[in-house]
Amino acid sequence: MTESIILFSTLVCPECGHQELLEMPTDACQYYHQCSGCGLLLKPLAGDCCVFCSYGDVPCPPIQQDKRCCD
Repeated sequence: MTESIILFSTLVCPECGHQELLEMPTDACQYYHQCSGCGLLLKPLAGDCCVFCSYGDVPCPPIQQDKRCCD
């Protein structure tokens, strides 16, 4: 049985708390995202592969599938 992959995640800025619903790429990691609330450039936290795994409510598609994400 294959579970469906969630393609949207809500990023929450750690600086200002701004929330933004974004579509996640399925073929690449997104290392950076500029907060549209305060302008902070979000970067993955240590040990995370992308901004969605660090600041999103849903991890990136490769992680959802128990695969390695971008290195």
